[in-house]
Amino acid sequence: MNTYHLIGIMSGTSLDGLDIALCRFNFIKSCWKYEILYAETLPYDRQWKEKLSNAHILTGIELIGLHKEYGRYIGNVIKSVIKFKKADAIASHGHTVFHQPGNKLTFQLGDGAEISATTGLPVISDFRSVDVALGGQGAPLVPIGDELLFGDYRYCLNLGGFANISYKVKQKRIAFDICPANVLLNYLANKAGLEYDNDGQHGSKGNINTKLLDSLNAVEYYKALPPKSLGREWFEANIIPLLKCDSEPIEDILRTVYEHIAIQIAKVTNKDSSKNLLVTGGGAFNKFLISRIKALSHHKICLPDDIIINYKEALIFAFLGMLRLRNEINCLRSVTGAKKDNIGGCIYHAKPVS
Repeated sequence: MNTYHLIGIMSGTSLDGLDIALCRFNFIKSCWKYEILYAETLPYDRQWKEKLSNAHILTGIELIGLHKEYGRYIGNVIKSVIKFKKADAIASHGHTVFHQPGNKLTFQLGDGAEISATTGLPVISDFRSVDVALGGQGAPLVPIGDELLFGDYRYCLNLGGFANISYKVKQKRIAFDICPANVLLNYLANKAGLEYDNDGQHGSKGNINTKLLDSLNAVEYYKALPPKSLGREWFEANIIPLLKCDSEPIEDILRTVYEHIAIQIAKVTNKDSSKNLLVTGGGAFNKFLISRIKALSHHKICLPDDIIINYKEALIFAFLGMLRLRNEINCLRSVTGAKKDNIGGCIYHAKPVS
């Protein structure tokens, strides 16, 4: 087959909602071409936000129950929004509950068997486990999509819960999480009674707290070389304790965090001469954050159309699922540090294969 239709499903650490993208992939003249045929974000209601944010403190049996329930939820959401649209399969990232590659442990909520049983379509899920078993970080997974679908850009930066980046060094693609982004900004906004800091309006009014900024920039993670990745556990253990500035205006703490994110991104990318830097993910809509990245970077900041900004990760997970169906490598050792390139993802099919 040279043409595939897959649904990519993505749920990020910021709990914005479930991203759904129906994508077409064509292999033309030795290159993969893509088209997003349909895309939508289904916001989580309060109940699902609470369930997902508290999943890490459940008992074992409760977690398994939620794993099944969330799989059925994903399946029903797909059925409700896709309906008559054609798809060969579903690729679901799931919602990360635990990510501790040092302990050879990673877990994404959302049972692929339940999604398949609900939709009747083949489902590829659990993309990270093979790589972690091979000694890799199991993250990030998007870089092979950056390589094969967005290779015209020197840097691919995603501003999601964490800021992560992908680029080539000596013909090998490397990628890693740079620093917390929306997970940190939303944490602070929530403390101020806001869902998020729209366009950076609150942070832009604050003043930089140099002591806090120095503390954030001194975090040990930033000294480590890739491969490396971040997760909720690291954020709670290493960043939240630094934010105990109860006497400080929340605008000042937010302003300081914006500067911290921009500094860390510039630190990674400014080693290179001026190139083009693609920015996607929810943070790309934050005007103040983008203005600080532009101010500290000497690269051309490229903001694509809203569909790519919002759904690039869902698109690439659909692409990863397609590669899995073709039994082709979809996870790079140069990115994750695994013993070898590998093919990640479990395939579930609730219907007999003809």
